[in-house]
Amino acid sequence: MNVLSCSINTLKGLYDISGVEVGQHFYWQIGGFQVHAQVLITSWVVIAILLGSATLVVRNPQTIPTDGQNFFEYVLEFIRDVSKTQIGEEYGSWVPFIGTMFLFIFVSNWSGALLPWKIIQLPHGELAAPTNDINTTVALALLTSVAYFYAGLTKKGLGYFGKYIQPTPILLPINILEDFTNLYHLVFDLPSIVPIPVMFLGLFTSGIQALIFATLAAAYIGESMEGHH
Repeated sequence: MNVLSCSINTLKGLYDISGVEVGQHFYWQIGGFQVHAQVLITSWVVIAILLGSATLVVRNPQTIPTDGQNFFEYVLEFIRDVSKTQIGEEYGSWVPFIGTMFLFIFVSNWSGALLPWKIIQLPHGELAAPTNDINTTVALALLTSVAYFYAGLTKKGLGYFGKYIQPTPILLPINILEDFTNLYHLVFDLPSIVPIPVMFLGLFTSGIQALIFATLAAAYIGESMEGHH
């Protein structure tokens, strides 16, 4: 019972973390909801960069690949390797998810170091990389958690939940708690994404953090499909 209560507290802790505020923030009021506009604006910019870059490269593919095509093919091959290593032979359908996570985090981190967000004036607060905000981190972790359960249920159906009573039903609360603590691993992998004064070191660190998050996400999905911890 104590372990089950701990699991509930873990979920509550994630909810509380998403409400943490440091400094001033700019909000939009949409209906009855208060939306964190700073994160949405910078996230849209990052998404536009990714979509724009991909569109420019693939809209007119050449028989002899251009530098842009070669670069995107290298990135895709890299993401495939990470997915296959962590998930196994059934990795193919998860490449888009893992790739999206990796590229969004990677470009978000670099945007914090390379884009002059501070020159854009807001009524309150200032713009920064999306991954600087704990709400983005929690959202990415929750998406990965949904993918984790979806992968297991898709492959094994309701029999997937049998893993929680293996090797003995006594471990049910502990196995449940382990899944929730996986969320914490992802949440706290990204908050350290703050631009480092030494730019080149900061860019290198940003890439490593994106890789770690994508690798952990793929590992959790692979673990779910295998049906054991």
